[in-house]
Amino acid sequence: MRASRSGMTLIETVVWIAVLTSAIIALCSALLYFYKTNNFALQDENAVQSAQHAMDAAVRAIRTASYSDNGAYPVISIAPNQMIFYSGVNKGDPLTQEVRFFVSGTSFEEGITEPSGDPYVYSTSTEVITDLSDYAQNAVLATSTFSYYDQNGALISDYSKFSSARFVTINLIVDVSTSSLPTQLTLRSSAAMRNLITH
Repeated sequence: MRASRSGMTLIETVVWIAVLTSAIIALCSALLYFYKTNNFALQDENAVQSAQHAMDAAVRAIRTASYSDNGAYPVISIAPNQMIFYSGVNKGDPLTQEVRFFVSGTSFEEGITEPSGDPYVYSTSTEVITDLSDYAQNAVLATSTFSYYDQNGALISDYSKFSSARFVTINLIVDVSTSSLPTQLTLRSSAAMRNLITH
C-alpha cells in the first residue's frame, strides 16, 4: 500500500508539473501576443497622427501659394505624387519660399528652398528636405497623392496645364505594414489656392 501511495504521488506530481508548464507557456504566449498587438497598434496610431500633421502642413502651404519674390507664377509644377509651388511657409520670414511636397518611397516629404541673391533666385542645391511622415504607401500602391482641379471644378489630367490649378486634394494612404492587419487608412484633405481663385 505504501508503494502504491508513493507511485500515485509521483504520477500526480508529474501531471501537475505538466499542467503548470502548459499554463505558463500559454500565459507567456498570450502576453507576447498582446505585446506585439499593442506595439503594432501604437505604431499605427503614431503613423496616422504623423500623416495628419503632414497633410495639415501641406494644406496650409497650398492655401497660401503666392507669387515668388522674383515675380514667378505661384505654381511651378504638378504631378500625381509631387507638387512644387511658392509660399511663405516660414513664420517670421518676410520672403517667399519654394515649397515641394512629394512622396519618396514610403515617406511623405517637404522640401524648402529659400531665395537668395539680387535679384532673387531659388537654387535647388540649397533645398532643405524634411521627412514629414513615414509609412505612406501611395507609391507602393501606385495611387496618386495629389489631384488638381481648375476654377470650374474639372479634374486636370494634363499636368502641363499647372497654371489652371486652383484646388488640390491630398490622399495619403497610411499603413505600418501592408502584410498585416488592420488594413491601410486613407487620409483625405483639400485646399483652395486663395491667391489664385480670382485669377
